[in-house]
Amino acid sequence: MADIVGRAKALLMQPADEWPAIAAEPADTKGLILGYAAVWSLIPVVIGILVPMLLGGMVLLHFGFGSLLIHAVAQYVLGLGSLWVLGKIIEKLAPMFGGVADEVSAMKLSVYPPTASWVASILILIPIVGWLLALLGVAYSIYLFFLGAPVVAKVPSDKVVPFTVAVAICAIVLSLVIGLIAARMLPWY
Repeated sequence: MADIVGRAKALLMQPADEWPAIAAEPADTKGLILGYAAVWSLIPVVIGILVPMLLGGMVLLHFGFGSLLIHAVAQYVLGLGSLWVLGKIIEKLAPMFGGVADEVSAMKLSVYPPTASWVASILILIPIVGWLLALLGVAYSIYLFFLGAPVVAKVPSDKVVPFTVAVAICAIVLSLVIGLIAARMLPWY
């Protein structure tokens, strides 16, 4: 656990120094997703359970804790699957922008940047402005991807912005699809 905490801290606080370390270390898809993403992506899942509970009995009376739990588990599992899908998309897109088509590099770019978003999801607990503050985590995740793309996927500096935009669009679409699928698992839909 200390390794992933240290990795997250270094990635968030000193990303320019951390990306070369990430690029150089051996890894595999399973280890990246189950050993790193599976832990950090639990934060928004827990927040997704806590917020309705904190909003009061109306939410739980209407939907029930069981429905809330089913939705959270579905969102978590589908979210981990979407990281794998996004990694495959990155692997296919990288050569189109002058980068390398390497599964491990692509998975590193899929798994590590969302750290900022996962950690920032804690801010949702702050009434009214929490959602807006959590969006800063999404923006920082995109910035982390931007910094990591030339180091990990060897995307030339003149193509990093369009590559980042293309991947961000794919990630948003993928996220919307996952959200819709998870929402379908709730009884009120």
